Amino acid sequence: MNSQNAWIITGPTSGIGRRTALELAAYGTVVLVGRDPAKLAVVEQQIEARGGQAVPVVADFSDVGSVRRAAGEIVALGLQIAGVLNNAGIFPLESRTTRQGWDLTYATNHLGPFAFTEALVPHLPDGANVVFVCSAVEDPERRPAVMAGFRGARFVSVEASVRGEWKPGGSTRPGLDAYATSKQGNLATVLAFARETPRLRFNAVEPGFSPGSDLSRDAGPLLVFLSKYVLSPLAPMIKYWSTPKRAARVITEVLTADSDASGVYYDERGKPMLGSAQVRDPGFSERVVAETRAFLATVPAAP
Repeated sequence: MNSQNAWIITGPTSGIGRRTALELAAYGTVVLVGRDPAKLAVVEQQIEARGGQAVPVVADFSDVGSVRRAAGEIVALGLQIAGVLNNAGIFPLESRTTRQGWDLTYATNHLGPFAFTEALVPHLPDGANVVFVCSAVEDPERRPAVMAGFRGARFVSVEASVRGEWKPGGSTRPGLDAYATSKQGNLATVLAFARETPRLRFNAVEPGFSPGSDLSRDAGPLLVFLSKYVLSPLAPMIKYWSTPKRAARVITEVLTADSDASGVYYDERGKPMLGSAQVRDPGFSERVVAETRAFLATVPAAP
């Protein structure tokens, strides 16, 4: 354990993210990146109460300019960054848009983390580990996801995704297509970046379905109550399910592992798994990355 190491985590104020931030405090300074300063301060205080160190950085991951500024602030801190955890994400059940008119889910879950990572990569030391929290709902062959209403990622192009347009034949809820496609973008990024930049490690984790997390906070108070207090206690006994505590432990182990592994997708038990046939095609993941870069190149630099 090196107390001089710093670990960046996005979305650290609730659910799996908060649990993971607290776990990471045992491994060095934790850079907390989120959009709510008050909530960041609470997690910072919790870490410091345990004898750890934390640094809050404000960023809205639906806003590319905001995440680029945040990355610049982190670089300016001069910390020895050992790892980056792209955990921030949302899952609204219906379509929503950002102030730029982009699909909110795709922007927050894919564009923001992509821009954030690209801004940090030149400043990361060799061997640093960049981990994305992904989701198996991107795979149309994942039976539990299909039973839950998902139809896999519905990718047409990055520009179409930004507009909230998905391949026909998807879910009856557009929010599910947006979420699955955005999480496929995360996994494609990991696989392509691992091939592009061998001096760094890029890995992904499917944390399992955690009914006790806050990801489904938009589902309504009754479903949120049932998820937290009825389904969550059952999660450890059900295949593909997990809890925020257990997911945080697995994610922390993957992020802090003394390993050369790169381009690996881990399941909720920390074992290697496969993504969809589509995302495993190197040509497809490289296309997603190339189109994302081309789109982000059109976004003006922050003033």
